[in-house]
Amino acid sequence: MEERFIVSTDSTCDLYHDYVTEHRVAYVPLTFTLEENGTITEYLDAFTEYGQYVEFYNKLRNPKIKPKTAMLNYEAHVSHFTSLAEQGAEDVLHFTISSGLARTHEVAEQAAADVKKLYPKLNVMVVDPLTATVGQGLLVRYAVECRDKGMSVREAYDYVMGLRLHIQHFVVADDLGFLARGGRLSPAVAAIGSVIGIKPILSFDKEGKLVNIAKVRGVKKAISFIKNKLETEGPDEHGYVFIVHTDNEPVAEELAEFVRSKFGLEPHVQIMGPTIGSHVGPNAFALGYLSKSERNEF
Repeated sequence: MEERFIVSTDSTCDLYHDYVTEHRVAYVPLTFTLEENGTITEYLDAFTEYGQYVEFYNKLRNPKIKPKTAMLNYEAHVSHFTSLAEQGAEDVLHFTISSGLARTHEVAEQAAADVKKLYPKLNVMVVDPLTATVGQGLLVRYAVECRDKGMSVREAYDYVMGLRLHIQHFVVADDLGFLARGGRLSPAVAAIGSVIGIKPILSFDKEGKLVNIAKVRGVKKAISFIKNKLETEGPDEHGYVFIVHTDNEPVAEELAEFVRSKFGLEPHVQIMGPTIGSHVGPNAFALGYLSKSERNEF
């Protein structure tokens, strides 16, 4: 069946290289930098092997190495959409990071409108996922399914937009210093919390902003909090559960085994990419899924 539109995304979706290639997703990577001893090195968020992710988080475990990320700018979007247009693209469904975290959605829409002036046949519909990392990736995956079923770009857009607020998120960072540097916690709160082992449970609100929904002491209680939420209202009929971690496979597997035993579902488990991972640090973990209720209503 001829594909009726192109699925496109930036790298904050944290989809693996193999998936992007196999499913013909147009992919535009962000950049990040690592600073060590005054030397700043720039990298592309375009890892192709699992070991590259592990190496990245091992670097972050060194307190002397400081990561920094940057929003995908206007010029990068213009280049991406122009390239698609020159390849003959007409309808494009493009995904960015949540508007609650960055202005990328707004920038992408402006770039798409400007490229359309030169390529009138180009029609880019930009999805604000109100989430990031594998939550954004979940929506990209459903867009691919819509495309492969022969749906129009408008039908796919409407479908994924309807899923957004039903994605539940529970995010736990291990080193609160990373959240403090990203402005998610004050340095004082992060310092005290680290000493006494406090683990904030973060989630996305309905505006796509990260919010603190609970504070527990220790990893075991954080895991219990997530399990209790799943028991209160588990996955809906889609049966989609995602688990993502920043080089913390033991916790990811514990959560995965709970999902298997409790719901008979095989969760999607993966390691987080460097753009979002830079803001939560190593050993973090998160679980999310599609529910009947809208986010944070139970």
